[in-house]
Amino acid sequence: MTETGKPELLIVDDDPVIADTLSYVLSGDFTVTTAESRPHAKALLRQRDTPPALALIDLGLPPKPHRPDEGFQLIAELIAIAPTIKIIVLSGQNDESNARHARTLGAIDFVSKPADPAQIKALLLQALEVTSAETGSDASGLIGNSPPMKKLREQLTQFADAPFPVLIEGESGSGKELVAQALHKQSRRAGKPFLALNCAAISPTLVEPTLFGYAKGAFTGAVTARAGYFEDAVDSTLFLDEIGELPLELQAKLLRVLENGEFQRVGETQNRVSNARIITATNRDLRSEVRHNRFRADLYHRLSVFTIGVPALRDLGDDKQLLLDHFRSFYAQQIGAQPVELSKDALRMWRDYPFPGNVRELRNVVIRLCTKYAGTEITPLLLHSEFDREVQAPAGLAEMSEESVLLDAARRQIEADPDFKLDEVLKRWERGFIEAALAMTNGNLSQAAKRLGVQRTTLYSRMQTRGDAGEDK
Repeated sequence: MTETGKPELLIVDDDPVIADTLSYVLSGDFTVTTAESRPHAKALLRQRDTPPALALIDLGLPPKPHRPDEGFQLIAELIAIAPTIKIIVLSGQNDESNARHARTLGAIDFVSKPADPAQIKALLLQALEVTSAETGSDASGLIGNSPPMKKLREQLTQFADAPFPVLIEGESGSGKELVAQALHKQSRRAGKPFLALNCAAISPTLVEPTLFGYAKGAFTGAVTARAGYFEDAVDSTLFLDEIGELPLELQAKLLRVLENGEFQRVGETQNRVSNARIITATNRDLRSEVRHNRFRADLYHRLSVFTIGVPALRDLGDDKQLLLDHFRSFYAQQIGAQPVELSKDALRMWRDYPFPGNVRELRNVVIRLCTKYAGTEITPLLLHSEFDREVQAPAGLAEMSEESVLLDAARRQIEADPDFKLDEVLKRWERGFIEAALAMTNGNLSQAAKRLGVQRTTLYSRMQTRGDAGEDK
């Protein structure tokens, strides 16, 4: 929240008309900041002490405005910089695969351009409700009974009270900060604040004064002396996320603190001593970084006195269902809705899907299901629309055949419509396929027939029956 009491919103769009219009429309409910590119958005975030709660971003950004690459990369980078940020994609590149991939990366929703500002506002406010519900809760707690999760808990018990550094490794979205918090909560330092700094979230030039503090007049803007994280973390825990992003020139200074606790504020010569317990995390392979001279070997060995590997969600088996049960109950209660239920086949699809975005992706899928289909049974067809089709499915998912999905949808339609008439349904489907093929081929009957796998005369005959046959282009 800003001083005005409004939640902060970052809008990233290279079209100034769209950005200005949205900023004007949404400024009554949000404090809006705009950026026209991925680098601009990152630069704005690194200038801030706290990230905005919400982001509304376009996929097609310069230098490749006709491709989604920059937008996808920005989603991943925003999540890395601010894991709690809620991202909604607003894009003219509305291919369904783009929407699914954006959600896999961490976006909570996708809106196609042009969009009604009222719809955008409603989605943003809804996302804000979810954010408020998560604050102070254990909604993303360490849940699971699989062997990898049991091993993780054993490591937490072993390492929690030791004063030595811990390096947490794991994929994006797997819950590394939660593991760090669990180490702190199970230690004798639990009564002290847990301090966390994301090394990717601030400008490299600000990392040193942020960590070590600075003297008055040490640099332009240093009008007063200020303590850094190492001083503030007295008898407590300091968590450095994305440690692989730490500039090489600062790695030596961090190593010195780890070796003897000594450091100096920027602009001072006086040695100070920190007794903070250091926990770091990364989704990089730091051993590979060391081999390529991008990370100091001595610092790596000092940070990894203890190493904890956070398992990927795809390796947790039935824990995916435990997480489903936990999140759907939690979010249904928070937003005042009835929880969703998954059909037998949908539940099987859920267990087989690999969730490349890990727990973050699973949580976002549950949020969307709870808000869009509250109190209903989720079929494979509905669930399939929330998953990323570009993800390589495991063998179990492949067994969920298209026929199975269609049979489930057909059964539900028959049950829901007491006046169901097969001929009418088939006519509607045929009309839809014909219109789609004609639209794809700009009305060319020959090409449309080829796309539909029928003879041109057959297509023409069916169009005549419907009364809308025209001249072939």
